[in-house]
Amino acid sequence: MRTEPATMTVLSYVRERIVTGVIAANSRLRAEALATELGVSRTPVRSALAILSAEGLVSYSINRGYTVREITFHDVLDAIEARAVLESRACGLSVDHGWSAEGLAALGAMVAHGQAIVDGGLWSEAIEHDWYANNRLFHFTIVAASQNVVIRNALRMTLIHPIFGDIARLCPAVAQLVPQRHRAIPAKPPQHILKSQADHGHILAAITAEDAPLAERHMLEHVLDTKHRLATIATRR
Repeated sequence: MRTEPATMTVLSYVRERIVTGVIAANSRLRAEALATELGVSRTPVRSALAILSAEGLVSYSINRGYTVREITFHDVLDAIEARAVLESRACGLSVDHGWSAEGLAALGAMVAHGQAIVDGGLWSEAIEHDWYANNRLFHFTIVAASQNVVIRNALRMTLIHPIFGDIARLCPAVAQLVPQRHRAIPAKPPQHILKSQADHGHILAAITAEDAPLAERHMLEHVLDTKHRLATIATRR
């Protein structure tokens, strides 16, 4: 789905505020107030709210307008599982279609950037955001290379959790079930980030080797690792 830049700006802003709990469940979303806050017209705001409604993050009724839908822990796990299936297939398709030398170089640069972050040995909220932004670009690039618009649109339905930070810390539906020690920001890169970064290297290697089944399998396991981690730490309350 192609959207205007202003709509994308509003969409990203509102989505991230919803999934991090800044905008609480059952809150009404008023187009006029959001337009004023973001300095845009009401048209891109209304477009963004319509998209969020289609994605399931908000609901619409004639009487109340747009209202934030409550996201549960199981919703998040289900979304991650769906994303794993979609992204893994997209990864395999990207190999089937073939990568240009420039595309592989760009993907390699993303892996290198993520590795440089973790090799620095330090961790903070700002560093976490940098790593997750790079992570998002890595995944988005692979999905775009699949040339499958249906998968790309379907993946938007799975974005019901933060994408620029640790879900266990930033997603209210998850954080309330996770012990405090798992929500604190450590001084060094956490183990799940080190594992995820290593996974990126394995995925890149499989893509470079033009091994579609292996690339698909690596991506599936990589995304599902997040589900397994959340399910595990949520049971250790």
